[in-house]
This record gives sequence, structure tokens and C-alpha cells, in this order.
Amino acid sequence: MDVAQGILSQVAARPSIKVHGRKRSHRLSIQGQHLLEGLLPLLSVPLALAAQEPAQLFGQSCRNVWLEIGFGDGGHLAWCAAANPEIGVIGCEPYVNGVARALETIQAKGLGNIRIHPGDARDLLAVLPEKAVARVFILFPDPWPRKRHHKRRFISMENLNALAHVMQPGSELLFASDSEEYCEWTLAHIRSHPDFTEGVHERGDAPVTKYEAKARAAGRLPTYLRFVRE
Repeated sequence: MDVAQGILSQVAARPSIKVHGRKRSHRLSIQGQHLLEGLLPLLSVPLALAAQEPAQLFGQSCRNVWLEIGFGDGGHLAWCAAANPEIGVIGCEPYVNGVARALETIQAKGLGNIRIHPGDARDLLAVLPEKAVARVFILFPDPWPRKRHHKRRFISMENLNALAHVMQPGSELLFASDSEEYCEWTLAHIRSHPDFTEGVHERGDAPVTKYEAKARAAGRLPTYLRFVRE
């Protein structure tokens, strides 16, 4: 069994949380396989340590911890880390090919302030201490457009409760989607949650991600939502 299959087995073996969607698509490159074998173990988040103090994952220079849920190919994750060297950035992504691509970028740019949870973000949210995270990104999550699949969407009252627990007062939750219906769903859920208020909805200055460019090319205009943890 190769390392990629081993990661998938670990995710699939978790009895309490079911991860929906793709875990792997095309065959990994030799470089990607080597990075999963050599670099990923060094950057993976030990849940026991994250449960104590996640800033310890990054050393004494870490001023705050940010969290990106579903980082895709890691483009935005890497930009955040490079632009904010004093911030420790944790990225969650169950898609093995995306993890491999993110590792390639981390190695190429020499980014030392990224840690990766190669699985479902809910596993990490379940152990993070209260008020441990200063900013959260949920960018272009799977909208699960069919009504019978809406229960699979990440934005839910249960997950918002978990986010509210780990986010610091005054911290931001940034959400983006090219699905108008999912944005309406997100607004409805957060507006009814007592621990979040709406901020100014704006894109920010991050570079255009691969998925964002794909959506625009297809004529789907993304919406950017910002919320504040009270």
C-alpha cells in the first residue's frame, strides 16, 4: 500500500465522521509521492498537540493561528503563509492530490509556517481549544447543489457552533462561493447564529485561485462573505 492509499485508509477508518466527495483522482507524480512520504509527516498536525496549544506547532515566533478549511491545491494557503510570516496557518484538506500539490508549493517557496491536517476539518475542530484561532477561511467549498445532499454542506449550525468555540472574539470568518444558492444558505445560517455578525462583504487582496479563475471563465461570478465572531 502506498502512502497516498494509507492516508485515505486513515480518513475512511474514522467511525464518527464521514467525509463526502473525492479523496483522490489522478495518479500522483513521483515528486508528489515522495513529498507525501517525507514532508507530510513533518507538517501534519498531531491532534493531541493541537488540543493543548496549536501555536506550539509553529514555534515561539507564531503570533496567531489561522485556519483554512478545504484548501484545494494550496494556492491561497501558501499566499497567506508567505504574506504573514508571523502567523501559523493550518490547512485542512482530505483530497490527497491537493495535499500533494500544496506540499510542492510549500517546498518550492520554503514556507515554514504551514501545517496540514490531511483529513476532515471536523476532526480538528473537535479538539482545538477555545479561542485558539484568529481567522478562518472557507473558500469555494463543494455546494452539494442537490437538495438531498444539502446535509453534506460544511456550513451547518453544528459546524458553526464548533467554529464559534475555537474562534477568538473579533476574529473573522471568510467564505466564498460561485453558487448563489449556497451563499444564500450560508447567510441564512449565520444570520440565525447568535455568535456571528456580518462584516463588510468584500473579496480582499488575495490572488485569484485556480478554482476561482475556473468559475469566472465559466461565467459564474463568485460572492465573498465576511463574518465576525462576537
